[in-house]
Amino acid sequence: MNAIKTIICGAVLSLTVSCQKYLDIVPDNIATVEYAFRMRVTAEKYLFTCYSFLPRMGDMYQNPAMFGGDELWLSADKSWWPNWVVALGNQNVNNPVLDYWNGANSAMALWTGISQCNIFLEHIDQVPDMDDREKAQWAAEAKFLKAYYHFFLLRMYGPIPIIDENLPISASGEEVRVMRRPVDEVFEYVVNLLDELAPDLPNEVRDENSELGRITKPIAIGMKAKVLTYAASPLFNGNTDYAGFTNRDGIPLFNTTYSAEKWVRAAEACKAAIELCHSLGYALYEFEGSQQTRNISADTKLHLTTRGTITERWNNEIIWANTGSTTRDLQVWAAPRVLEPSHVGNQEPNGSIGVTMKVVNLFYSKNGVPIDEDVTYNYSERYALRTSTANEKYQVKEGYTTSRLNFDREPRFYGTLGFDGGVWYGQGRFDDNDPYYLQIKKEQIGGKIQVGWHSVTGYYAKKWINYTNTSVNTGTYTSINWPWVMLRLADLYLLYAEALNEAQGPNPESIRYVDLVREKAGLDGVVDSWANFSKNPQKPSTVDGLREIIHRERNIELALESQRFWDLRRWKTAPEELNQSISGWDVDQVTPEAYYRVRVLYDQMFGLKDYFWPIRENDLIVNKNLTQNPGW
Repeated sequence: MNAIKTIICGAVLSLTVSCQKYLDIVPDNIATVEYAFRMRVTAEKYLFTCYSFLPRMGDMYQNPAMFGGDELWLSADKSWWPNWVVALGNQNVNNPVLDYWNGANSAMALWTGISQCNIFLEHIDQVPDMDDREKAQWAAEAKFLKAYYHFFLLRMYGPIPIIDENLPISASGEEVRVMRRPVDEVFEYVVNLLDELAPDLPNEVRDENSELGRITKPIAIGMKAKVLTYAASPLFNGNTDYAGFTNRDGIPLFNTTYSAEKWVRAAEACKAAIELCHSLGYALYEFEGSQQTRNISADTKLHLTTRGTITERWNNEIIWANTGSTTRDLQVWAAPRVLEPSHVGNQEPNGSIGVTMKVVNLFYSKNGVPIDEDVTYNYSERYALRTSTANEKYQVKEGYTTSRLNFDREPRFYGTLGFDGGVWYGQGRFDDNDPYYLQIKKEQIGGKIQVGWHSVTGYYAKKWINYTNTSVNTGTYTSINWPWVMLRLADLYLLYAEALNEAQGPNPESIRYVDLVREKAGLDGVVDSWANFSKNPQKPSTVDGLREIIHRERNIELALESQRFWDLRRWKTAPEELNQSISGWDVDQVTPEAYYRVRVLYDQMFGLKDYFWPIRENDLIVNKNLTQNPGW
C-alpha cells in the first residue's frame, strides 16, 4: 500500500510539519490515500473535508471582517475576541490573531485546506463506482474551494504562494521553501481556475435537503466577478504604495501601473454572472410574510425585507450560503436582552454587540440621500430630542422621546438597527400596531446592568435577527439558524455598477443597477433623489460623484454582512475611515437629555501595514524565501 506521497502546504511554508494526518474516515491501521478513494462514499467524505476548511464567517470569533473594522463594537470584557483585537490595533507578528496562514488563533488552516483539495484532485479519477460526469463535478467543487482559499489568503495577506499541486515527499529543501507570487499572477491563477471548473458544475443542486451549500455554477461565475472587481480596485491596481515590495529575488509583488482594462474585464464578468443568475430565477428579495404577518403596513414590510434578505434561508436572492457556518450563537449575542418586563432575567439572548454611530450616520434620509446633503433634513440638530407621533409609529414607539437622528430615515435604517424607542417587530408579537419596542436607557428594562450584556453604542444589529425568533422563557431562546450568506444578487448588482462607472464613467446601466437595489429598499432612483433633495444635485453625473454614491450604497445595503471591512481596503479609503473615533450614545445615563449625548468609545488608528495581515515571524525564520508585509 502506498502512503500519502505529498507534503502538506503547512509544511511547505513553515517546515514544522512533515506529513498530513490522515482523515478520520481512514482506520488507524490503514493509512492510505487508496482507502479514502476506494469507493464513492469515502471519496465524498474526503470532499466534505475539503469543504470543512471554509472560514466560518457567521462565527463571532473567526470572521476578520465582523469585528475587525468599524461597524460593530463590544464591551471591554471582550477585548480578547480575536477579530476585535484587530479593530483595537493590537495585531502582532509573533503570534498573529486569526492566523489563516497557519490555522491558529481562531482561524482555519487554509494552506492545509488547499493541500486536501490537491490530494482529492489527484485521486478522484480512481474511484470505481462513480461515472465520469460526477467525478468531473466533484473535481470542479474541489477546484473552486482551492481557488477560494487562495483568494481568501490573497485578500488577507496580499501576494501569496500559489500551490497548484502538492510537492512530492522527495522534494528538496529549496523546492519546499516557496516564494510569494505577484498579486496579478495570483489573481490570474484564481480566475483561470474558476474558468476551468465552471463548465463541470450544475446550475443548481439536485437535492435541496442534502446538498444546499454545495458549489454550483452561479457561485463560481459570481465569485469570478467578485475576484476580478478586487483585482481592478485601487489596492491592487496601480498601487504605488508598494513600489518597493519585492521577493528575495527582487521580483516586484505589486504592479504599480494602473490598468483601466481590469475594470472592463470586471464589468464583463459581473454582467455574465448577473445574466446567468437571472436566467436561473434569482431575484432581489422581497418580504412576503405568512398568515401571521398578512396585515402589516407597507413600512413594516420594507423593514422586514431588509432583515429577511439574509435571515430567510435560501431565498431567491441568495447565491451562496455556507451551511457549515450558521448563526445561532451570533443571534444570541446580538439580540436585545429584554423586549418586555417578562423577559427580565433572560440568560439568552444577551445583547452584547453594538452597532457604531458611523453606521448609523451612513444610512440615507427618507428621501434617499445622505443626511448631511438633504436640503430638508436639519442636520445641525440631528442629536436633539424629539417625541414620536402616530405618523412615525411603525419606526418609533408613539409618544416616546428619542434622538432626531432616529427619525426620517430610509427603511433600511429601521430594518438594520434597533435603538432606544425603536420598534422591534416580531419575536412573537406580529401586530404592527402593537409591536415590541426597545427601552434601553439605564434603569429601563433593557438598560445596562453590568459591564457586558448590552450594546455599548445604544444600537443593535436587528438585521441579523430573524423576526420569528422568540424568548420562550428566561432560559430558552428559539431561533431560525440561518447559514451565513457569502454572496447575493444585490452584491453583484453593485459590483457591476461600480465596475461600469470606473470603466466608462457615469452611464445609465450603472445607475439602473443601483436603482434596482434602491427600489427594493423603497427609495426613488439616484438621479431623481439627488435632483430633488440633495445640496449637490449633479453628483450622479460625475465619475467621482457616482463612485461615492455606489460606495455608500454598498455600505448601506451590505451593512453588517462583512463587506465594508474588505471594501474600505480595496478602495484604499481605509485610512480616511479607520482613523476616526468610534462613538455611540452615553448608555450609562438614565434621562433622555443625558443618554442622547455622543460619547467617544475609542480612537482607531490605521496605517499602511494594516492593509494586510502579518506573516508569523517564525515562518520567516524557517523559510528564508518569504518576505514580510510592509510595516510589520
